[in-house]
Amino acid sequence: MFSKILIANRGEIAIRVARACKEMGITSVAVYSEADRDAPHVKACDEAFLIGPAVPAESYLSIEKIIQACKDSGAEAVHPGYGFLAENSDFARALDEAGITFIGPPASAIDAMGSKTMAREVMEKAGVPIVPGATAPAKDLEEARQQAEAAGYPVACKAVGGGGGKGFRVAMTPDDLQEAFEGSAREGEKFFSDDRVYVERYLEDPRHVEVQVLADKHGNVIYLAERDCSIQRRHQKLIEEAPGPHVDEEMRERIGKIATDAARAVGYYSAGTIEGMQVGDEYFFLEMNTRVQVEHCVTEEITGVDIVREQIKIAYGEELGLKQEDVEINGWAIECRINAEKAHMNFAPAPGPIDVYDEPSGPGVRVDSGVKAGSVVTPMYDPMVAKLIVWDKDREAATRRMLRALDEYEIAPLSTLIPFHKTILQTEQWARGETCKDLTEDKKWLKTTAPEDSSIPAPEEGEAEKVARDYLVEVSGKRFDVKVIGEASGFAAAGGAAAAAGGPKPKREKRAGGGGGAGGPVLASPLQGSIFKLEVEEGAEVKEGDLICVIEAMKMENEITAHKDGKVTKVSISIGDAVASGDPLVTIE
Repeated sequence: MFSKILIANRGEIAIRVARACKEMGITSVAVYSEADRDAPHVKACDEAFLIGPAVPAESYLSIEKIIQACKDSGAEAVHPGYGFLAENSDFARALDEAGITFIGPPASAIDAMGSKTMAREVMEKAGVPIVPGATAPAKDLEEARQQAEAAGYPVACKAVGGGGGKGFRVAMTPDDLQEAFEGSAREGEKFFSDDRVYVERYLEDPRHVEVQVLADKHGNVIYLAERDCSIQRRHQKLIEEAPGPHVDEEMRERIGKIATDAARAVGYYSAGTIEGMQVGDEYFFLEMNTRVQVEHCVTEEITGVDIVREQIKIAYGEELGLKQEDVEINGWAIECRINAEKAHMNFAPAPGPIDVYDEPSGPGVRVDSGVKAGSVVTPMYDPMVAKLIVWDKDREAATRRMLRALDEYEIAPLSTLIPFHKTILQTEQWARGETCKDLTEDKKWLKTTAPEDSSIPAPEEGEAEKVARDYLVEVSGKRFDVKVIGEASGFAAAGGAAAAAGGPKPKREKRAGGGGGAGGPVLASPLQGSIFKLEVEEGAEVKEGDLICVIEAMKMENEITAHKDGKVTKVSISIGDAVASGDPLVTIE
């Protein structure tokens, strides 16, 4: 077995791999950027090497620096985790040339499945059903129109090298195609250095069902049941569960065969996932992820198989330790992604500090986290800070356990998706096992997921700023949590008097935000990021809901719209500007 493995990643997945290494008696090596000097994944490993500044291209995406760290540390193998270089065939080849083992599939399989068009072509030849559409990228917009007409509207424009919801744009009608095609190409170039785009039919409300496969270098291929990842925003997953709530045993065997056939078709080994779309009893191949998935944990919980450990053993050349008939499904698992986002503000990224961090625990609860108290979530990386996973005997019991665990999870003052998860898991749509698309795309419903402290009324013009403070009160021996909202100045005096008298001290304080949300003329930025696109100029007449600008943050493009009708009297930003939450964008009067 390997004696030393370098983990070419950060956050919770780096810690997950480090734990597997420790249990296997393998020395783990972390790499970190300047922004991650004090990150938990650095301390979780036995050794650590600085590889560059915070910008991913100069650190976590630098093949040269990671290979040098391997040489400096004496690591025999590299586990890439997910994201960054995990599906980069050039990285796999460079490691091979340096005599270092890549803990993943062969570069040829990454090439075949990393290109969505090539993957569709390979799967079609292998007899695997694919979503109707093109198997080659469109040369230009005109060819994209031809592909769209052949597939039938609505259509999805997809970046050839895309993944994780990046480079995915929908055109409901021919009038939408140009914007979708160009947006997909732009994101493909930005995130994958490949601006090629192809067009396929857009399935409006399918279930996103994927199959976990394990394959070794000796020709053995098995599948570990399925996961349902249908609850998404912007085509990026939010909640995953296993098994699938609408998959029976007949379909499980059928899609399992599709998955193993797909893996064999490209000579695959390692862990991988076949993603597909379930529409009733039909199942269409979507893509293959040639790496460990974020949501691998729910499959581990229902099968008892340590997928990361299996990856390492496969890379070393060992045969799979189990056969298909050995795989059994036990109970139900659910995973909630704890992202630094504000769901009530249309999932706006919300980077910031973490002062208080307390994870849930108890029977059937697992937390894979990459942060701690004192961590700072920066806009440089993905917004996911942790994953909360629960297991129980069935879906209803697992849902109740997840709600209990979410209640116990405390992260402050960072804004996360915890309030969103608590709200959606109590809906009838979730109970019926629906995709909940009607909720995640409804801005009015999303506002109902706001955390309690977000209910502080914004001050009217000329009115004093308000704050909320929580107090612990005992009445006749019974304890109560009381929230009081009042003027900031009054609270300062009252809080000071209470403290001096030994009375209750405030636990939390949150100020009411002003700006456009209060109905004033200034439209303020709801998040920290950089101005990617500016759609208005001074003197422009706008209607409420019109696009003002696009802010890029945490690997996402966020559309900022006008908060009222009126005339743009001042533009406070330019393309490329860095903005903080609350900074003025434009003035509309």
